[in-house]
Amino acid sequence: MASIKTTVSLREVVDALDIESDEMSSYVNRSTGQVTTLTHEDLRLAEDDPDADMPDWQREVVVEARKVLESKDWLELPSKFDIHEWEIMDGFGRSLSKAAERAEIAEAIHGKGAFRNFKGTIRRLGIEEAWYAYKQRALEDIAREWLAEHGLEVDESRPTSGVTPHSACPPVAEQPISPVNEVGKRLVRDDEKGRV
Repeated sequence: MASIKTTVSLREVVDALDIESDEMSSYVNRSTGQVTTLTHEDLRLAEDDPDADMPDWQREVVVEARKVLESKDWLELPSKFDIHEWEIMDGFGRSLSKAAERAEIAEAIHGKGAFRNFKGTIRRLGIEEAWYAYKQRALEDIAREWLAEHGLEVDESRPTSGVTPHSACPPVAEQPISPVNEVGKRLVRDDEKGRV
């Protein structure tokens, strides 16, 4: 008898990967497919006894964090360090059809302030939409690979982004993305972020 794989929403995993930060981590429940994101403060609080002065909403989050910490069913998604956004930016730059744009992106991402320079360059060149579409596909590839490595089924029933792919941006598969490990963070949707 074949075992049934747990189904996990690709959109939820991609959203979690897209908002990764130093202050939060995201997890997938291997039994239910639920994706949750918790701040590191909530995880620290979950290791202690609940504070009587804690607001109800925070108490609920801490209870959820405790469940994550105490169960082997929760797998931590890749962190921002596992995702290697610089490599995604480099792949995007190399994927552009215009040599001048490729050169400008390559120059922007080398040296001090690479992320800030990259952001300014894509704005100036008018290729932000292409960047976000490329990054979205890269995160989808990372999510699919991570889910497959953990024996989880991908649910693609909901679209992962409202971003329309740009003609100057070929499929991510043409640019290798570093594999990820079992660590991770939560992401911000394009409309929530003011960063690259």
